[in-house]
This record gives sequence, C-alpha cells and structure tokens, in this order.
Amino acid sequence: MRRYEKGDSNNVVQAMCNMCGREIKIQNGLVLDGVLSIEYKWGYFSDFDGQTHSFDICQECYKKLEKSFVIPIDKENTNEML
Repeated sequence: MRRYEKGDSNNVVQAMCNMCGREIKIQNGLVLDGVLSIEYKWGYFSDFDGQTHSFDICQECYKKLEKSFVIPIDKENTNEML
C-alpha cells in the first residue's frame, strides 16, 4: 500500500506490505526495497466487476505466497536491469 505526496502521484511518501504491514524503505520518493506491486482492473464475469485493486507485497511475504502455489511460477533471469 502506497501513500503519495498530496497532488503528486509520482512521489511516494510511505509504503507498507499489505500482507504483513512491514514498512518499506522510501528515499526521495522512490521505493528502495524489492516489492511486488500489483494494480488490477477487474472486468466482467468476476466477483469484483468494475473495481481496481492495488497492493504491495514485500519480498519475504512474496516468498511465502510463492511456496503456496500448486503450479510453480515461470522464472527467467534478466541480465540488464534499468
């Protein structure tokens, strides 16, 4: 979950993991920890028609979530990161 500077949706002032509540490091409006950020706009034929869900998950919670998957995720290494 992210909170932005009033009137500036690019400048993050606070971020927390939605699963465990841990505060995520922020410096100069940028997230400094590895975080899975999801924003999903639900469409028709879902239980959430017309809703947009946004959340952040820290690395530790993501590891726990990944272990719970019945089908393993696909992983690919990236040589260059921007």
